[in-house]
Amino acid sequence: MAKELTHRGDELKSLGWSAEDVARYAELWEYRQRWGAMNLEREDRLFLRKAEAALPAILSGKAAARKGLRDKAYVRWLQFHLDAMQAAEAAFGLPDGAQGAWPMLLEEELRLLDYYQPVLGLPDTLKAKGFDPVREELAEMATALAASSGEMRQYDFMAALEALKAKESTRFRPLRDLEGAQPYPVLHADALVSFRDQVRARLTPLLRETLPSLANSEKPEPPADWSRDPGAGS
Repeated sequence: MAKELTHRGDELKSLGWSAEDVARYAELWEYRQRWGAMNLEREDRLFLRKAEAALPAILSGKAAARKGLRDKAYVRWLQFHLDAMQAAEAAFGLPDGAQGAWPMLLEEELRLLDYYQPVLGLPDTLKAKGFDPVREELAEMATALAASSGEMRQYDFMAALEALKAKESTRFRPLRDLEGAQPYPVLHADALVSFRDQVRARLTPLLRETLPSLANSEKPEPPADWSRDPGAGS
């Protein structure tokens, strides 16, 4: 693990820590660098330990070269299906601010994965198959909501994957194992916010409780305005 060369207050702020706690952490970190941890009060040492436990590890050498999160097969699988649905929606001619429920579900799952940074090895990905019925449950809620605050379109959940398989070998599985065009709920702008809140309330604890690599995570829930960096590589 690489040694810190400066304090990481900005990272704590992005994790939802208050400005007061971030400032305290930075001050204590600087003090420890100059005078050593032994000269800190026990309460301050415990506070620093808590702050540093909340931060992701700084890796070096072989560990730093390991595959980034967005290169993991599970994330690429989600992103593939999200990209396919977004491409289809671009041709739908939807009203301004409208969005399909299914791409929103995948966006929110990807957001949580980016935030919590699970290992996504075999134990995680096997358990993640349990998310399938939850997505179906949330999509059914969106279908009911679309009756009053949206519209129904048709989307073939297999088409993009079949097109990919025709060009190259892939181990991606269908998002939904249903042949042909399927009902596809689209929510208008006035319904999107409340539905997104419902999705986050359902997915956030589910992801933390389901993935084994997050079993001991003490990271708080992401702030409401926290979003993925589309250009980030991991």
